[in-house]
Amino acid sequence: MHAPEVVRGRVIAHRDGYGFLARDDGGEDLFLPARQMRGLMHGDLVACEVRTSRRGGRPTLGRSGVVVEVIERNHRVVVGRFFRAGGLSFVSPDHRNIPHDVAVPDGQGADGEMVVVELADSPTGERWGDGPPTGRIVERLGDPERPGMAAEIAIRSHGIPHVWPEDALAEAERVPLEVTDAARDRTDLRGLPLVTIDGADAKDFDDAVHCAPGPGGWKLTVAIADVAHYVAPGSALDREAAVRGTSVYFPGRVVPMLPGRLSNGICSLNPEVDRLCLACEMHVDRRGRVTRAFFRDAVMRSRARLTYLEVEAAVFAGDTGARRRLGGLLPHLEALREVYAVLRRARQRRGAIDLEIGEPRIVLADDGGVSHLEPAPRLVSHQLIEECMIAANVAAARRLSRGRVPFLYRVHPPPDEEGLRELGSFLGRAGIDFDPGEELRPAAFAAAAEQAAGRPDTEILHLMLLRAMAKAVYQPGNTGHFGLALERYTHFTSPIRRYPDLLVHRALRGGEGVCTREEMAALGQSTSAAERRAEEASRDALSRLVCQHLRTRVGDSFAGRITGVVSFGVFVRLDGLQVDGLVHVRSLGGDWYRFDRAGRFLEGEATGRRFAVGDEMEVRITGADPDERRIHLEPVALDGTPAGGEDGPRRGGRRGRGRGPGRIRGRDRGRRF
Repeated sequence: MHAPEVVRGRVIAHRDGYGFLARDDGGEDLFLPARQMRGLMHGDLVACEVRTSRRGGRPTLGRSGVVVEVIERNHRVVVGRFFRAGGLSFVSPDHRNIPHDVAVPDGQGADGEMVVVELADSPTGERWGDGPPTGRIVERLGDPERPGMAAEIAIRSHGIPHVWPEDALAEAERVPLEVTDAARDRTDLRGLPLVTIDGADAKDFDDAVHCAPGPGGWKLTVAIADVAHYVAPGSALDREAAVRGTSVYFPGRVVPMLPGRLSNGICSLNPEVDRLCLACEMHVDRRGRVTRAFFRDAVMRSRARLTYLEVEAAVFAGDTGARRRLGGLLPHLEALREVYAVLRRARQRRGAIDLEIGEPRIVLADDGGVSHLEPAPRLVSHQLIEECMIAANVAAARRLSRGRVPFLYRVHPPPDEEGLRELGSFLGRAGIDFDPGEELRPAAFAAAAEQAAGRPDTEILHLMLLRAMAKAVYQPGNTGHFGLALERYTHFTSPIRRYPDLLVHRALRGGEGVCTREEMAALGQSTSAAERRAEEASRDALSRLVCQHLRTRVGDSFAGRITGVVSFGVFVRLDGLQVDGLVHVRSLGGDWYRFDRAGRFLEGEATGRRFAVGDEMEVRITGADPDERRIHLEPVALDGTPAGGEDGPRRGGRRGRGRGPGRIRGRDRGRRF
């Protein structure tokens, strides 16, 4: 007999009771049936024996797991709603991947309020009994509808570190508030009119830019906050920054990677004050190629804190008043516009992928509640800064790749074969030519995205392209960046809010506090996980706020397009809001609808009416549930025919991926690069 195959991995729980094991070795996920999940919680690290499902004595394609050891429990605390029933007290977890209620025998609280529970034990499972996990309430958060609660709930539900250790705060207090003698041996850039360009609500400024014409092109300077000067390797601040991994952004709030004394103070490139920086000086030729790049320890003084809207108005829209307000800075911004144009053309030539996908933006009222919801603007000024940062990141990767100091590349794998087949089938039905070829290149995706531009369903087509792609991660081994069509890439430009960038700064200085390649690989895994955690928490809070707001708009009608099809209905993205809701199959008219899994469409057996990705549909909001992050829709009848359907097949996509009934699917940029 062969010894059973045992693998390690993290549990991915589903609210319906079953789950999956995401294997540490990168192999195919294992299915965990409900009976195995009784003793597990989402994120637990476990060892499983691999079982191959058999049917009629023959192995099938399905592979499942049998838990042989729980190595590490993921949840120490759970946040959820407190309630009483039948003389017992329970907490219903807010995290959608935790299906177990938590018993709190001595719990005190008001029904329906949000509380934080410290787990005393974990669910026991079938081999150890069937008891629920138990715990004790350690924090009462209060009414989930209170302004600011969406972020508070998400922070605790996703385990975002938000309390500063005392030793880290003590170190931060010893950091000077002003630049002192540290500037003495640095290149002095205080005479260079560097400016920061950020969103209107930004508080920490990582990067400043300047551009001037030069021989055969331009001299582009990207100055980055010198966080490494103030955060020493192995210090309390460094340890906490590594644990946090990234700053986490919510509407109206940020959980920073570094204390405010650094992130908003001495490290931030605030206007009209001296700041230490690591400057990347690049010579860009007229074809958009960086022919030379130098990194200098420098001291600088930002001339202005500009916003994207100001730069858009003055430089790209030609607004006379905006141009006048910029005064002597305008020639440098015009040079930035010129270098952006050549960098953008170089991006297009190498086949980088450009996807325009709308995102919802929450506008808060003075009391912290939701004022309204609108699409987040995507301006040319955003792209200008993006191209400057990409150029500096590439220069850093190129410089470090020639040395021996380990650092973290930002890598983006190509899509897998199954995803490519599904995407090709979908795009073909939508009339888009897509030929990935024997050796897949980003240019194939870029060409498909360009063909989709200008169509009424452009956003949906771009959304499908995005969903087919893998997630970018951090690792010490270079495998290239598929989305940007780059041989090597890293993150260098945001050390205030991203830990990998801080590691790159240290590597550029020769590897102060250098760690081994194995230690760097572990940091890559932990910071990639922290990035995913931050994205999920931000998306969760946004979804809750969207649902709270849309409850006030029940009965309102919207035009929209189908973004996903599942057996129980279709997801529709609401025009002007950029959020998705569910039209349940029961609302699609008096017919029995068959779900075509391969084609990803619903088809009525009696009428032949189809509902597929890309179809237009006018819908009405019938409800919104903040706890479940679900928006409920129904079609608006037109001449007795549900909007969006038509008899027989129609041109359009057929592929979609449901994420549960009506859950909001905004911020698909979670898969951005």
